[in-house]
Amino acid sequence: MKKFLITTVAVAAIGAALPAHAADLGYRAPYSKAAPIYAAPIYNWTGFYVGAHVGGAFSSDNNFSGLGTGNNGNGRVLGGVQVGGDWQFNPNWVVGIEGQYSWLSGNVGAIFPGGFAYTNNQRGLGSITGRVGYTWGPGLLYVKGGYAYSDNNESVTFGGVPVAFATSGDHRNGYTVGAGVEYMFAPNWSAKAEYQYYNFGSANFIAPTALVPVGSFTTDDHVVKVGVNYRINWAGAGRY
Repeated sequence: MKKFLITTVAVAAIGAALPAHAADLGYRAPYSKAAPIYAAPIYNWTGFYVGAHVGGAFSSDNNFSGLGTGNNGNGRVLGGVQVGGDWQFNPNWVVGIEGQYSWLSGNVGAIFPGGFAYTNNQRGLGSITGRVGYTWGPGLLYVKGGYAYSDNNESVTFGGVPVAFATSGDHRNGYTVGAGVEYMFAPNWSAKAEYQYYNFGSANFIAPTALVPVGSFTTDDHVVKVGVNYRINWAGAGRY
């Protein structure tokens, strides 16, 4: 009987101690294999931008009733700047407006039978265009069109001596259309490749008299360029 009582007391003491020991270990949260939540990149084209570009320009080489004109089809180097603004909506469409100016190297012109020569030192091309595009996150495909300006410095010489001349059209003001692709490659930075066609209409010489029969000429340019833009976005748009 005495051994039974001692054993019972010992078991009761151990049972009382176990809960206190377990309490000292504290609470352990269940183990979870769930991965951290990943937020997908967010792109937004809404905002302003400024940038620069380089490329080449090619003019028509079939003017003056088929007379070939020098340097037109060979291409000229250009470089310039652009500034604009975009608005993204609905949610994959982008509309915007852009102003652009490109400086041109070289000149175009023609030498006529009889000693007359025409030269157009086309110093630059400007444009103000609207554009509309479709975006898939960092990429944007777009078309554009609007007003164009040609900075012409024309001259006519006879035997190397400048002579007065007049034409039927100003061939300075015209239109432009184009298309391109733009891609956001870093926060607030995008790169673009673009084709643009400029047309400033046709004109005829009305003086001197010897040049009246030579026919009309067209001032136009096919331009291919690449560029980069720094985007100044609204309310953090354009981050990723």
